[in-house]
Amino acid sequence: MSTEFYITVEGEKRNYHEGTKLMEIAAEYQSRFENDIVLAMVDNKLSELGQTVKDKSSISFLATDTVCGNETYRRSVVMVMLKAFYDIYGQKIKGIDVMYSLSKGYYCEIEGEIRVEENVLKQVKNRMCEIVRADIPFEKRVVSTNDAILFFKEHGMHDKEKLFRFRRSSRVNVYRLNKFEDYFYGYMVPSTGYLKKFELYSYDEGFVLQMPVKENPKEVPEFRPQAKVFGILKESSKWGALMGVDTVGALNEQISRGNIREIMLVQEALQEQKIAEIAKKIQSAEDVKFVIVAGPSSSGKTTFSHRLSIQLRACGLHPHPIAVDNYFVNREDNPRDSDGNYDFEALEALDIALFNNDMEKLLHGMEVELPTFDFVEGKRMYKGNTLKLEKDDILVIEGIHCLNEKMTYMLPKESKFKIYISALTQLNVDEHNRISTTDCRLLRRIVRDARTRGTGAEETLARWQSVRNGEERNIFPFQEEADVMFNSALIYELSVLKQYVEPLLFGISTESPYYTEAKRMLKFMDYFLGVSSDSVPANSLLREFIGGGCFQL
Repeated sequence: MSTEFYITVEGEKRNYHEGTKLMEIAAEYQSRFENDIVLAMVDNKLSELGQTVKDKSSISFLATDTVCGNETYRRSVVMVMLKAFYDIYGQKIKGIDVMYSLSKGYYCEIEGEIRVEENVLKQVKNRMCEIVRADIPFEKRVVSTNDAILFFKEHGMHDKEKLFRFRRSSRVNVYRLNKFEDYFYGYMVPSTGYLKKFELYSYDEGFVLQMPVKENPKEVPEFRPQAKVFGILKESSKWGALMGVDTVGALNEQISRGNIREIMLVQEALQEQKIAEIAKKIQSAEDVKFVIVAGPSSSGKTTFSHRLSIQLRACGLHPHPIAVDNYFVNREDNPRDSDGNYDFEALEALDIALFNNDMEKLLHGMEVELPTFDFVEGKRMYKGNTLKLEKDDILVIEGIHCLNEKMTYMLPKESKFKIYISALTQLNVDEHNRISTTDCRLLRRIVRDARTRGTGAEETLARWQSVRNGEERNIFPFQEEADVMFNSALIYELSVLKQYVEPLLFGISTESPYYTEAKRMLKFMDYFLGVSSDSVPANSLLREFIGGGCFQL
């Protein structure tokens, strides 16, 4: 006779027999959720639904409309896609690289004899659908790290082989779908039957695996190629290949060989070269008076603007910084969000008319007194800061809305040069596990906020979703409007950030609602060997976050 366990499920006291799986309980509660349940929180820790219940535990469920739930869905679809390719083409494939995020999906390339054509993708999608209909369970087995290294070496997965050479943990989780096995960073859905929505699109030299997002988990979003973003991602990948560092394992290998200082210098030189090229383009555009810089949080906009200004000076121009934040409306006039809080990221939080009037006057050679916003008092002030543009003067304007034409509606198109900056990491964990560019920016922000604002990691994590929502509304829809794009990601930065961010994440208590996210990020950082910040140049974009830079920020 089995033992009876007493547990709390979604706030309700329940009892279940020992050995009951979480997926059985999830089935009872599914009707209360609009979207599919794919994970559970057990005593404030993430758990796969294949796990059994524990006595006196507290359980809640996560569906595909949550961040963790959506990532679990997408990760599982990737494994199904890989299995489908190998089921059909087998030895003709040397490898499949899941490279970077594009149009809400993942851009992938195939190494081997297979050319990515529509008929190939059609066959693969049909095979994926067969796998989904078969409702095959995702089986997880735990192997020793040494056995994992031998397994991945035998199967030609050399990125994973390198990765686990530097693994501190003695155990590795390997997932299996029938006879197909692979390692994935994160959890899986219980079985393939959960994975009802996905599409494959041929693009460039590879294809895009398009999947639902958490905002609408029941539909695959429209595929919208982002040519400029894709171009900068490809360029960054070439940089990684140039330095022989495209995965975490390769980076760790270079660190262990003592080569990291040279990699730092090459990466910084490549970025400086790119900034110089942008400055030359601006110089050659005779009518440009407004250099507009926009990008998401923690992309390094401020340091980039300083370094661009130096290059503009080297071109014979006289740049003047303009912070759009000084055009905030007075606090009492600031719009509020649906929760009644001030929405500082709304376009209406800025006095657009005043900004355009001032800029137009400057364009026509008039002297203008520029405002300064007092963030403590919540009021715009004038302190005698005047400006008049001469022949070689140029304005460098920074703000999250700058790519939106509504922000500069009175200024002639030919007078504006728009730059989009973001940290689009060229590094991946291995050939099948991406590093999220969002995670990289969040790690940067945690370190910077702790250093400059005295803000703990928990508070930064609490604000992050609101920041992300603002980016989705105000920045990403306009990124293709940019004249040029700049990738601020540094291939070595996570190894440097490691020593700064780990103590901050460890400071989040197990009782915090953000403990699970902190634990996930700590596990992620555990992949990296640490690197001292001593060799990071004083003008590096990374200095904006870790401190010790030469610019007054």
